[in-house]
Amino acid sequence: MLKQYETVFIATPVLSDAQMKEAVAKYTDFIKSNGGEIVYEEDWGLKQLAYPIQHKTSGFYYLIEFKADPEFVANLEIQYKRDERILRFLTVALDKDAIAYAEHRREMKAAKKNAPVEAPAEEAKAEDVDDVTEYDVEPVDSKEE
Repeated sequence: MLKQYETVFIATPVLSDAQMKEAVAKYTDFIKSNGGEIVYEEDWGLKQLAYPIQHKTSGFYYLIEFKADPEFVANLEIQYKRDERILRFLTVALDKDAIAYAEHRREMKAAKKNAPVEAPAEEAKAEDVDDVTEYDVEPVDSKEE
């Protein structure tokens, strides 16, 4: 039975775009060639790391959601460990709630992407703002006990 997984890996920042695409293609092809099915992919781009890893302070983040046999995950993680381009990785099994959340997140992202772009709101003009000189609050007497 196929389970759904989500894997995120961080690739070294010295890679060019072509090399990054090659690394992603390597892992997506590896998943497909071992009976897996790619559900969703998302490139998070170059981000700062919270702490240095192998003397690097940034890395390319990439997310892959896939369905595969549970035994396959160990083979995928071995491939990550062998690849010197990968700084860190994390693979988690998704339960039914996580799958529903991931689908909702994708739908919201697609709706946001397809939504019409609104014109920027006009800034408030000085004439539109009433001149406030009186306050509704009475001053507090600091000597009261």
